[in-house]
Amino acid sequence: MFKVISWVAVILWMALIFYLSHQPAGESSELSSGVTALILSIIEGIVPAAVNVDFDIFHFYIRKGAHFAAYFVLGLFVVNALYASGVKGLRSVLVALLISVLYAASDEYHQTFIPGRSGEVSDVLIDAIGSATGIVCYLLAVKLKHLGTVRLLRKR
Repeated sequence: MFKVISWVAVILWMALIFYLSHQPAGESSELSSGVTALILSIIEGIVPAAVNVDFDIFHFYIRKGAHFAAYFVLGLFVVNALYASGVKGLRSVLVALLISVLYAASDEYHQTFIPGRSGEVSDVLIDAIGSATGIVCYLLAVKLKHLGTVRLLRKR
């Protein structure tokens, strides 16, 4: 059952990415501008004097950070689903990265058909780095969990 749930999480996350990519440029920019404004207002509330940020530059980094974050989660979900399916080790890393990068490339291609949007190779690279980071974090968590289990067993 866990295997099925893991793959459903992958598919649902891919669907969310597709949905967000399918928004015309105006809607997408409006959403990310709102997120940017919210983050800036939170920062200003914490450190009022420290914020002297160009909104457009910050907005650019928020958009690129969203790419990284979305594919970080996708990398986590894909490698988790592969582990749940019995694919482990280097093979899980390579397959998870391949799935994530192919999806990123197909998503950027898909955006070329959306009014005001474009497909960017740089976004695929950011997505790939996000996926790789998510995969590595997952593997580190598995390793730490295993080390903790081994230590518990040794204490008995």
